Amino acid sequence: MKYKGRPHYRHDEPDRTAVLIINLGTPDAPTPKALHRYLKEFLWDPRVVEVPRPLWWLILNGVILRFRPRRSAKAYATVFTEEGSPLLIHTRNQAEALAHKLAEQGHEDLIVDHAMRYGNPSIPSVLESLFERGARRLLVLPMYPQYSGSTTASTFDAISADFQRRRWLPDFRFISHYHDQPAFIDAAASRIQAHWESHGRADRLLFSYHGIPKRYLLNGDPYHCECFKTSRLIAEALGLSDDEYLTTFQSRFGREEWLKPYTDETLKALPDKGVKAVQVFCPGFSADCLETIEEIGEENRDYFLEAGGERYEYISALNDRPEHIEALATLVNDNLAGWAPQEADPGRLQRARDQGAKQ
Repeated sequence: MKYKGRPHYRHDEPDRTAVLIINLGTPDAPTPKALHRYLKEFLWDPRVVEVPRPLWWLILNGVILRFRPRRSAKAYATVFTEEGSPLLIHTRNQAEALAHKLAEQGHEDLIVDHAMRYGNPSIPSVLESLFERGARRLLVLPMYPQYSGSTTASTFDAISADFQRRRWLPDFRFISHYHDQPAFIDAAASRIQAHWESHGRADRLLFSYHGIPKRYLLNGDPYHCECFKTSRLIAEALGLSDDEYLTTFQSRFGREEWLKPYTDETLKALPDKGVKAVQVFCPGFSADCLETIEEIGEENRDYFLEAGGERYEYISALNDRPEHIEALATLVNDNLAGWAPQEADPGRLQRARDQGAKQ
């Protein structure tokens, strides 16, 4: 194996610390070709679809990738803006805001960047950039508050795969979840409270999370439990009773049973139970994307109104709201503990030259 390295390492550069935030990913454009490339990478991940590879290869390449890219491209076209993908825009803004907040807190030399698990900017390309900028300590923050093997662990897999090809590895820390971090819970409650102050409250508040197959839960994935804990803590922060909110799961794919209750079926059933006004918030999505803007903001709204509902409101994700950035900064600071600021060593270059180094 040929290992990557830093052949042009400079001994007069100080070692630096980097923070890398990573989200799920997005196609480069809302086109069938771009969706084919993105979905092939995403759906081939064995963490995402736990089906024997030979069988899944036939299903994915023989069926799914023949039809789904065109349908998905139409959906993505409704959310892409002139700047590009909402998820990419929000994640980039989060990284920039986080860098600014950390600099205000005394971390001026900290490198903060962002990557996508699938698509661009890719994890290998961003890691290469960080190491070229002198990063010798790396803190990775997957932007999934609740841990799941299909998201958080998959991100770790991608980091590990890149490290396997590197000669020189950084000191490394990885944040696996923050579903019950007080600052995150406060930020989520604050977002909902702000919406209430502008629009008033509805009959019911739904917390909708991305679903996973039920068998992942039965095989030990803690995601289901962490979602319900997040909901409970936000509800407590808002002073809600048990009958004033619901936890549901969206975005299921395929024919097998996924985590229940399903968001769409719940919304279709609520009007017959006398619930005519609902508000939906997605605590598992750190940034708005197709699944929140189109699926929750439009598709599920139609389900509810067609079933007899009268008022439906989607409460946007935390994105780069100041309280969210503050929560992320708190999380980063907690996990940087023990890593003292790196200082330049003015004698290192001369010592290296004494040993024959050219720079």
